[in-house]
Amino acid sequence: MSILGFADWLETPQGRYLLEAEQVAIDGVVADVFGYHALQLGLSGVDFLRANRMPFRFRCDPRGAGVSAYAEVDALPFASASLDLVALPHVLEFAPRPHHVLREVDRVLVPDGSVVLSGFNPFSLWGVRRLLAREGSAMPWQGHYRTLMRIKDWLALLGIEVQAASCVAWAPPVRSPQWLARWRIVDRAGARWWPICGAVYVVHGIKRVHGMRLITPQWRERGARAGRLSALTQRSGGTRKSE
Repeated sequence: MSILGFADWLETPQGRYLLEAEQVAIDGVVADVFGYHALQLGLSGVDFLRANRMPFRFRCDPRGAGVSAYAEVDALPFASASLDLVALPHVLEFAPRPHHVLREVDRVLVPDGSVVLSGFNPFSLWGVRRLLAREGSAMPWQGHYRTLMRIKDWLALLGIEVQAASCVAWAPPVRSPQWLARWRIVDRAGARWWPICGAVYVVHGIKRVHGMRLITPQWRERGARAGRLSALTQRSGGTRKSE
């Protein structure tokens, strides 16, 4: 599986419909993330950081035009704790080692840094369509559709706290632009009546690093306590002698 084929699919009517809804959702998240360095990992042909206001925004991809760095998604050429925001649009679905990708993202994020990722929702009409697809079928049905609950579990294991998660795009996966336009009425109702059944979920997580407190022996307190016990013993011994 290759995300390059998925990038080509985004040029189709289905892909443009999905991309439009997804970008609006991601724009709303990254616009409120502040810092200095923001990275988009994968799908370099689309600017998923367009609404962000960090001074240094760049893209990293194994291949593609207009990128700042060429690298595999599970071996990032960035220093640890150097990035304030990482965007992962559909990377986990096509990465051969998704756990390694998330561990790399956790490594390069600063404490309280943000990760914004998106992926296909298996509990949607698009997920049902993937179940009906034959092996080796065309994009986007080749990816591994993972549930939102599993993604949250993976993030929790890394200490990344999920701040928000939402779904978008409720129209069925029809190919015709005319039918996609007719089904847009479902998008207006889907957010209210079927919020967890959208075709794509967008997750915002924050890397939490809990402070460590060093507990040292309280030598002074122990010394004072020992002195009090010694004085008490001496007084007790002196009383017995006087009797």
